[in-house]
Amino acid sequence: MNTQNIELLAAYWTVAGDIYPMGPTEVSPFSFKDRVEAAAKAGFKGMGFVHGGLMLNVDELGYEQMREILRQNGIQHIELEFLVDWYQIGERRRQSNKVRRELLEAAKSLGARAIKVGPGIGEDIANVELMARELKQLAQEAAEHNTSIVLEIMPFSNIRTIGTALSIIEATNEPNAGLLLDIWHLSRGGISYDEIANIPPHFIKSIELNDADRYPIQPLWQDTIHRRRLPGEGYLDVPSFIKAVQATGYNGPWGLEVLSEVQRKLPLDKMANDAFKATIAQFD
Repeated sequence: MNTQNIELLAAYWTVAGDIYPMGPTEVSPFSFKDRVEAAAKAGFKGMGFVHGGLMLNVDELGYEQMREILRQNGIQHIELEFLVDWYQIGERRRQSNKVRRELLEAAKSLGARAIKVGPGIGEDIANVELMARELKQLAQEAAEHNTSIVLEIMPFSNIRTIGTALSIIEATNEPNAGLLLDIWHLSRGGISYDEIANIPPHFIKSIELNDADRYPIQPLWQDTIHRRRLPGEGYLDVPSFIKAVQATGYNGPWGLEVLSEVQRKLPLDKMANDAFKATIAQFD
């Protein structure tokens, strides 16, 4: 396969260093400039940024300088994360709304293509009507900030099937609201790649690649934040996943999200280079 037109996006955790979601800190030990330069030098055309570290970067550098660093390094595709509790009430919603406002402002200021939103992690049943109504409002706000909303399917959440995810996105009925398909979440959730063909192409807004061992450690949350592997270094059939996505006509950037207790301890340049080489090889 010709990889000339394939553009890869390094999701935040892929080049963030020795940190992980909901750990003691989610702020990268590497500077914004160093991470952008390392990702660009490796070959990435896009990057992801997590709210906490992003806001610290904004305080230190300001949006204008951040935009210039991204421009100088040819980083064209930006994704921001991770908004949760966007359909809740009370204190959880109050905290979510603060993150929401800041991510929307950042998306507009940095020209982000999408904001990643999470399902109800640890929840069993999705209230489709409620979630669709709230997601519609969120998508409309995102449109005002020139960005999209991508909803992630997760096996340890209330949105763990393509059917549930589609029922919410279809009811949301906003052109900038769609799905994020991560090979790890689909595979660990027992979702066949064949099911991707059932998703209307315009609902597929973002893709993430990685790999995994044949058997997960438990609880599954520990497997996802510590034991992912670079594409081609595990048990998952990454090329088949790619082909299933390409068959829908998807032509956006391909994200790489690797949360690995081994990979995250490497020097930054090696971390970025290894990640890019392993991923682009899956398209060859």
